[in-house]
Parts: sequence; C-alpha cells; structure tokens
Amino acid sequence: MPEQIATRPLIVDGRSVEADWPRHDGDTAPAEGPALVRLDVWRDAGRRPDLAPWLPSDTELTAELADELAQAPLIGVDFPKFTDGRGYSIARLLRERYGYAGQIRAVGDVLIDQLFYLSRCGVNAFSLREDQLVPDALNALSTFSRGYQPGTDDPQPLFRHRLRELAGRLREPALA
Repeated sequence: MPEQIATRPLIVDGRSVEADWPRHDGDTAPAEGPALVRLDVWRDAGRRPDLAPWLPSDTELTAELADELAQAPLIGVDFPKFTDGRGYSIARLLRERYGYAGQIRAVGDVLIDQLFYLSRCGVNAFSLREDQLVPDALNALSTFSRGYQPGTDDPQPLFRHRLRELAGRLREPALA
C-alpha cells in the first residue's frame, strides 16, 4: 500500500486552504483519489483525472513530457532540500515555454523564505514544511512590491518600468 505523506499547510493563489491532493509515495496509485503521485505512477495509472503527477527536481522537462502534463489537474514540483533550485527552472519552463496554465504546487522542503521567488517563477500553490507558519507564509508572498528581474508574473524588468514612468513624467506639461 502506498504511503501517504502527512498533510501540510497549503497555500493556493495567495490564500490558506484546506489540504487537498495528499501526496502518496509508493509504486502503485491509490484505489481512489485525489492524490499527488510520482510521475511514473501517474503514467502507469493511465493519467487518471483524480491523480496528479509530482516531478522530482532532476526531471528533464522535454516538449514531449510537457505535452503529457498539459492535461494534468495540477503538477507538483519536488524540492528535496530548500537549497535545491532546480524546481524553480521546472516551474518557469512549464509556464513560459510550455504554456501550462494549471496549478503548479511546490512540495517537499518548502520554506516561507522561498515563496516570493517561487511565485515569480510560476508556482501558485505551496505545500509548506510542517514547521512553517501560514500567516508568515502569506506575508512572505508580498515581501517586495516589485521584482528587479522579469518573471512569469511580469515580463518587464524593473528598469523598463522606471523608464516608462520617467518618459510619462517628461511628456506631462509643466505646471506654471
């Protein structure tokens, strides 16, 4: 029988929500879902609509895999250690290169310090580590009012916004 990972605090689209899609480890899918399962288990189960895949951080995200994942109800991206940044790249590729519009959920060793940056890469759901506090996590999502670099939430770097603002002020008639 697959092992179910303990329920963790969950934030989806900037709100604390009841845990759903429990993560299952194991070689077979649970008899009924919903459940977040390993990619190979999801494939073996015929891509059931009550199952969602989670991708290990070393997943090579090819166009073929992205096509497979396009119909997944959500995609989990595993962060085995908070220092492993490969999941950021997976999320960003899913959003920008492959146009995935569904929920991308960070799972694993997810800390509040990462949430703002993960959200800039296209992650919109966070299964927090058990010791993380939801109110602190919600505050962390708005740590900064703007990002310097382009992200999935804003393709323009900060300097472009500043130049546009400056150009707008220069075009305004001088006050007499």
